[in-house]
Amino acid sequence: MSVAQATEMLAAIAHPGEQELRLERVPTPRPQVGEVVVRVLAAGLTPGLIEFWRLGRNPLLPRTIGHEIAGTVHALGPGVRGIAIGDSVRVHANLTCRRCEHCLSDREQLCASCAMIGAAVFGPRGGELMALYPDGGLAEFIRVPEWLLDRMPEGIQPAVAAKVHDLANAWRALKLTGARPGATVIVTAATGAMGASIAILAPVAGIGRLVLVGRDRARLDAVGRLAGIPVAHVALGELGAWQDEDGLTRALLDRVPDGADAAIDFLPEGPGLSQAILALRPGGVAVTMAPNRQPPRVAIAALMSRCVTLIGSRNCTRSDARQVVALLDQGLADASPLITHRVPLTDVNRALEIVRDRREQPTWMCVVEPQPQEVIT
Repeated sequence: MSVAQATEMLAAIAHPGEQELRLERVPTPRPQVGEVVVRVLAAGLTPGLIEFWRLGRNPLLPRTIGHEIAGTVHALGPGVRGIAIGDSVRVHANLTCRRCEHCLSDREQLCASCAMIGAAVFGPRGGELMALYPDGGLAEFIRVPEWLLDRMPEGIQPAVAAKVHDLANAWRALKLTGARPGATVIVTAATGAMGASIAILAPVAGIGRLVLVGRDRARLDAVGRLAGIPVAHVALGELGAWQDEDGLTRALLDRVPDGADAAIDFLPEGPGLSQAILALRPGGVAVTMAPNRQPPRVAIAALMSRCVTLIGSRNCTRSDARQVVALLDQGLADASPLITHRVPLTDVNRALEIVRDRREQPTWMCVVEPQPQEVIT
């Protein structure tokens, strides 16, 4: 039978405690009232998604995972208006109530019902929405509420559309710095997807200079070439025992003697954020999106006396994502160089290995591209 009539599809299923995804045939979803089935053309894989799986943040496993999703509208449920079969779309990752004070003030991450589709529960009532939409995008099709869809302009390839979530996280971080035009911004863990996203978006945000921090100079050079603005590097591998001796702070101040205007932190561990804070000018802002479980090593008195602001942010909002789509559509930013790996769904565990190990360089953004069968029985 044709794809439109298919009763089964291929999906990558995560099981608790396992290290690889299982490719299984499962029923093709059918849309209910107010729902849409999307044919998935690209689904992103991220270290964060793997970490949510490992830590058990998805209470519904075994299930299909994957929160970064783009494709075309495949089927419409009753009551869906304003979208048509065949439209190119991305699926916004955040499931929320859409009614509370946080949802109505561009802070949807704080919604008590917040969950990330195919990834994790965050709010105390997030499990309720995730139970309604338990499956993610590492599959040939996905069923979602119509309100999660953003129609994509022509010219934005599905791989980039799937990674709008990561780009929007970077855009959120840049916005939170409140940096003035021409500002100097430190970026830690700059050689991954988020650092590379900052590099391409920083000029659009008016940033004048980046100071990129990472382990390896060659990887930092690769990210720096994306930026189109002046860039300085700090290779941690060249600093010796920087973690115990404030070596990062000294290296940063060598490059920005008066202090940077802001720092954006993605380091998953270690004292990098604390040392970056000490390299900010008075009144500087530090934004962290890092899952670092270690307490900061900066004295509260240092924050107070230098009037430094420290902001934590979990991820982007719908408006951040839509702003990024507009930037891409207007040609103000080109994210296509960030798509370094494309892997078919049938080889999804190789994609996991690429994202986990990052041996292949550069490894910025990896997408899985499902290949629906023309005939499924």
